[in-house]
Amino acid sequence: MSGTGLGIEVGALSARAGALAVLRLRSRATALAVLPAALAVVLVAARVTGRLTGDLWQGVIVAVCAAAAVVAVVAGVFAAVVRHASPAVTPTVPLAEEAAPDLYRLVRDLADRMDVPAPSAIALTPDCDSWLEDRTHHTHRGRGSAPGRGPAGADAAPVLVIGTPFLWWMRVAELRAVLAPVVAGTGPSAQPDIAAARRFVRGLDAAVAVGERPGLGWVARIGRALLGRCGQDAAEMERGVATAASERAQAVDYGLRIVAQEQVGLAYAGWDRLLTRVALPAWRMGRWPSQLDVGVVAALTELSRRDRLAEGFASRLGERPACDLLEQPGAVDEAASLLAARLFHGGPAQPGPDWAPVDWEAYPEEVVDRKWRTEAARLHRALDALTLPAGTPRPAAPSAAPVPAGPRQVPAADTPQPDGLPAPTLERVFAHLAGADDTVREVLAGRLSGDVARAEAAAPGPVPARGSDAVPLFPLQPPRSGRDLLADHVAAMVCCAAVDYAGGAPGLDWLDGPVLLLAGERRADLTSRVLSLVEDGDPEPLRAWLTETGVRAEKPVRLV
Repeated sequence: MSGTGLGIEVGALSARAGALAVLRLRSRATALAVLPAALAVVLVAARVTGRLTGDLWQGVIVAVCAAAAVVAVVAGVFAAVVRHASPAVTPTVPLAEEAAPDLYRLVRDLADRMDVPAPSAIALTPDCDSWLEDRTHHTHRGRGSAPGRGPAGADAAPVLVIGTPFLWWMRVAELRAVLAPVVAGTGPSAQPDIAAARRFVRGLDAAVAVGERPGLGWVARIGRALLGRCGQDAAEMERGVATAASERAQAVDYGLRIVAQEQVGLAYAGWDRLLTRVALPAWRMGRWPSQLDVGVVAALTELSRRDRLAEGFASRLGERPACDLLEQPGAVDEAASLLAARLFHGGPAQPGPDWAPVDWEAYPEEVVDRKWRTEAARLHRALDALTLPAGTPRPAAPSAAPVPAGPRQVPAADTPQPDGLPAPTLERVFAHLAGADDTVREVLAGRLSGDVARAEAAAPGPVPARGSDAVPLFPLQPPRSGRDLLADHVAAMVCCAAVDYAGGAPGLDWLDGPVLLLAGERRADLTSRVLSLVEDGDPEPLRAWLTETGVRAEKPVRLV
């Protein structure tokens, strides 16, 4: 037997051993549940045949029968929950075969070469990952030739979930190499023992989730107890499945798999930068970029250009991209982009007046400029709060509506302000921060933190998809400190002034997000000068920068 064949056999044996251990636990739990009923039957039979007489035995039999009835009801309800509860399904973009016939053909060819069942369908996830997901739990009503069953009474093959960043960045051959070990995992799904064990574990997971409802806590406790008993065996089963799948895929494009795995790491790095620095500012403004995967290619191309470790990767772009396997890649990208906003930020599941798409051409004007002016207005209100007498109502926050079309209107220096407060100028910022002690900066930072928290709390809430309540899945960025927020808001005020008076323009860097352009060139030297003012109270570096770029600190900036 070859090394690959031996590896497959060892993995399969390990997986089956784990599955049998899980099924033995299921059998023992079932036996324990029926034991009181069996004892009750024996006692009643003995009583009827005259073997057990007297009032004492009568009382024992009644007690045992009552206990058996209670256990039977509890076990029956729990078994029904495990059998019928549907585990949470990962939200994905469904991909019908007519929408991607070439991709389905590629996956089926992979399955044929590895002699495993082809996945039952393909779905897409806006993440840098691919996996198999069984979605047939709720269809099982017992053994036999029910719809959706494969050979030997096993489950139908699971759904293949593919990360859309892979489709746009990887070439067709690379995607094929990456998917080979994933598709190979359909083989164990055709094994009745492994399929039954997985179904039991998924049912326990679903029972724990159902047990979170009022009055069903006991269901969750039983489910957790059983999961604790079979957790190691289930993990051993899945390790064996993964080992067998990996060994089976060794014969498929082995050399290319090494290169493709490098592309997986690169794709993840670019995808993370795009989400945190480009998509997140738009999501916070109530806009969602509608072509995230196109942005992935742009971000990774830029990363390849900047990073010497990625030299040569951009030359791959001459080969056929995997997104060519889709009939309508633009529509798929838009659907995946909307799902990404929901999964990673918690945005609504459908577009609306406060949740509109934005394309990359409009991003600088509709997101970057709007972001700067919203933050400048927030900083100006925080300064107002320091100026107003105690008890005076603070000015209302500006609307978060998109910037209206039309020529920009910059207020004059003598424009009347609410309650006679000073105009929003950089000079006013210098007056509060230059040479100020830490108390003033901390007060401003605290006010900005509170305003940002209130603005985020008032944003449109998530609309979870059926079968999944956990949105967003995780925060994209750690909480920002008050000083970080203060620096961001001062920088935004400077950028607004540069756009209004120095011919600046909002721009987009694929890896760093919103940037300021002056004379068509990115100005990356602003941050350190802003930090000198915010952290040390030293205004000179920033004043020198303003003089160099032609920005006048006494001129009022346009707010939202």
